[in-house]
Amino acid sequence: MDVLSDVIAVMRTGQPRSARVAWRAPWAQEFAPVPGSAGFQVILQGSCWLIRPQGEPVALAPGDVVLRPHGHGHTLADDPRTPPAPACDPADPRALQPYVADTAGGDGPATVTLCGGYQLDGTRVHPLLRDLPELIHLPAHLGRHPELRATVDLLAGELERPRLGTAAIVPALLDTLLLHVLRAWIERQPLREAAAGWAAALNDPAVAAALQAMHRDPGRPWTVATLAAEAGLSRTPFARRFTQLLGQPPLTYLTWWRMTTAARLLQESGAPLSAVAARVGYSSEFAFAAAFKRQHGTAPGRYRRSRA
Repeated sequence: MDVLSDVIAVMRTGQPRSARVAWRAPWAQEFAPVPGSAGFQVILQGSCWLIRPQGEPVALAPGDVVLRPHGHGHTLADDPRTPPAPACDPADPRALQPYVADTAGGDGPATVTLCGGYQLDGTRVHPLLRDLPELIHLPAHLGRHPELRATVDLLAGELERPRLGTAAIVPALLDTLLLHVLRAWIERQPLREAAAGWAAALNDPAVAAALQAMHRDPGRPWTVATLAAEAGLSRTPFARRFTQLLGQPPLTYLTWWRMTTAARLLQESGAPLSAVAARVGYSSEFAFAAAFKRQHGTAPGRYRRSRA
């Protein structure tokens, strides 16, 4: 798997949810904060405003895509002055459905939105997610992000006309949508000489090659020298460049990624501890257990039992 796919596989948990809603003016809907989640809004028809507790209202037009990667609350409205309806109760049975289609508001012109959310595992939040701004807004532009637009169209069609297979298709499309949004945001970040962070790292050919190697084979006995060879640089310039962009040395990130991968394997597979240890580069179960406990605060076996 590549780095971005790995990030999503590690963070995502449970079943993503989505809804296609036709809002008729006048309307305004509050969306409560949901810690440990990421939410999106896509404007399929009409226009509206996204209103945040801090910051100016954001005008949204047809085709715009918005991602709130940190689970912060917001309001959507036909007009910033329209009083919002209170947020839905998270325990409401409709809110727990994987996908719904609905109509709300008054009897005026319609705005149709596609909204949804992803549940994230708070114990395995990748630093790429922490680097994201509190709001990612991808305005619609003719010919830009064609794969994202195609995914939106497919998802909207499944929610509008559920058929055989929709229950399997919708979660796959929601994951695809998230990947396309993150890819589009990363690719549009300006390349600046002094830039740092995950977008800069993934747009840097040398550092991206080393990250790809770590994610492709976390169990390999990597050293700074062998990672530098993957990056096509000598040891010292590579280590300096990696640390400058990501704020930590290469082997520090490698250890974090190994333990994060191990946590996922412990939760999602029945592999024995020795196999999990070997998969992430440890020939000794004792050394693996010590490293795992340093990061997660508990022994691997206890972690597995607590997540069963």
